[in-house]
Amino acid sequence: MTDDVAAARAAAEEKSAFSHPPVEPDATAAYGDDPDHVIDFWTPRGGSGPAPVVAVLHGGAWRAPYDRRHVSPFAAFLAHRGFAVASVEYRRGATRADGGAPVAGRWPDTFDDVAAAVDALPALIREHLPAGDPRRIVLTGHSAGGHLALWAAARHVLPADSPWRTDAPAPLRGVVALAPIADFEVADKLGVCGGAARELLGGDDHFAERRPHADPALLLPTGIATTLVQGRADIDVPHAVAESYADAAAKAGEVVGVTLLPDVGHFPLIDPAADACAVVAEEIAQLAW
Repeated sequence: MTDDVAAARAAAEEKSAFSHPPVEPDATAAYGDDPDHVIDFWTPRGGSGPAPVVAVLHGGAWRAPYDRRHVSPFAAFLAHRGFAVASVEYRRGATRADGGAPVAGRWPDTFDDVAAAVDALPALIREHLPAGDPRRIVLTGHSAGGHLALWAAARHVLPADSPWRTDAPAPLRGVVALAPIADFEVADKLGVCGGAARELLGGDDHFAERRPHADPALLLPTGIATTLVQGRADIDVPHAVAESYADAAAKAGEVVGVTLLPDVGHFPLIDPAADACAVVAEEIAQLAW
């Protein structure tokens, strides 16, 4: 496939994923004081008894223009599959005054927020999502959100001086990371999302020193069941990034599942109109039920 054909297909997939109107949640709750410190909840459709909870972390290269609303159709799709769903917002990088590309993330705010949201989630589920079972939580995230999902599940193996380190693993059923920016070294070499991983960590001056606190490929093994779902035709976050993370896990003595979907790019994984989205739901179900 030529570069032009691949780019045209990627653009069509992105257009399809963003063509769905946002879906309003059944409830929204705050986990902090900032306007971005909120979690949207969807009640499972059908079924009886408390359902597993899928906690969704949206992507968008940790940049401000992309918020949780663009994954609300994906969240609603999962709710119609019988899951309770919690979609987490967090602070992203600000728009530049000069009109340039928005900054990728905020250090340390983006990480502060994800840690706080995951810690608050079980109590918020009990209060705002009574049809969800806080004992059965699966973290999922797309692209930059896939990175955050992997990172949130690895806080117990962060360096001892990390402000986000926990004493024990998070009580999760597992993680399903979708085209995640899972290895910052490989992503940086490939220029993923315009060098977003390096920018997230503060640029050249801080990239090396902060990687041990932020790069999932350095935070292994986690002891938490983890699956990566990746399109082979993804030109936004090439599958080499996911495969490098899986290789790092194997070297650390941990088996990470990798599901590679042929002829699938970056966005079908969160597009309810795409067959790949159903595959994602099935991967989540294998860990959740």
